[in-house]
Amino acid sequence: MKITFRQLRLMESVARNGSYTRASEELHLTQPAVSTQIKQLEEEVGLPLFEQLGKKIFLTEAGKEMYEFSRGIAQQVQDIEAVFDDLKGVRRGNLSLTVTSTGKYFAPYLLAEFVKRHPGTQVHLEVTNREDLLVQLQENIPNMAIMGRPPNSLELISREFMDNPLVVFSRPDHPLAGVKNIPISRLMEYNFILRERGSGTRNAVESFFKHHHSKLNTSMEMSRNEAVKHSVMAGLGLGIISLQALEFELALNRVAILDVEGFPLMKKWYLVYRAGKRMSPIAQEFHDFVLYSAKSIIQKPAEFLKQNAD
Repeated sequence: MKITFRQLRLMESVARNGSYTRASEELHLTQPAVSTQIKQLEEEVGLPLFEQLGKKIFLTEAGKEMYEFSRGIAQQVQDIEAVFDDLKGVRRGNLSLTVTSTGKYFAPYLLAEFVKRHPGTQVHLEVTNREDLLVQLQENIPNMAIMGRPPNSLELISREFMDNPLVVFSRPDHPLAGVKNIPISRLMEYNFILRERGSGTRNAVESFFKHHHSKLNTSMEMSRNEAVKHSVMAGLGLGIISLQALEFELALNRVAILDVEGFPLMKKWYLVYRAGKRMSPIAQEFHDFVLYSAKSIIQKPAEFLKQNAD
């Protein structure tokens, strides 16, 4: 078989993105060019690698095998580049970062400052839920990830770098808005809109109330913070999410943080990557940048908590 590295790289991108269009955008090619290369690869292999059902494309059995090979080869090429960049003292390159959905509220600001300090760095940022992020880590796709508490089931290196305060919030005209030292028992009188089961936020909330022998009245579950916020602003109940997700709503006086016993629930943000992973020079630079500079760049949640404590 005469298979080119270019074809494998295209195949890996299409499979990972689940889209010819997104793959073409990622690799700065036209969609017809990507489709043509994939078709030539399928002809060389003698088997279809993708199948289309409706508007979505899926890997065939042959495609799954080829995807595993292409990912392994792509990782080896990245390792080669990392070794020689390190020898040359290069401080620019490609950076792949995956963050959980709440991380999207601050990760772009970290990346903006990092790119300012390291011009020429090409960044690929993906925002996804906790479950998909763990799959990506398991498959060694990103250089690193930003998430809440990592699981013990994977061989990961994790470094905490910033507080992640979870707060109870409501509409500004809610009966509890402005009340001081609200006991946990009062919350049992109201409905809550929470993140979906399995999310980092939901896990932390359930653990907290279980510890206090309480259970919230969960009227709705949402898979996105935006949906939780809009449901609370519509008057459907109270919510609990990261303070970092409420910056604009607080500035516009669309929500109010409630002064509840035990809150804010102070969790941590972690920078995570696979154990034994070879860091490229630019990835190592980003690693150190996040650990030592994130707190000074992302200050607003800490400032808000201090102002409300005074």
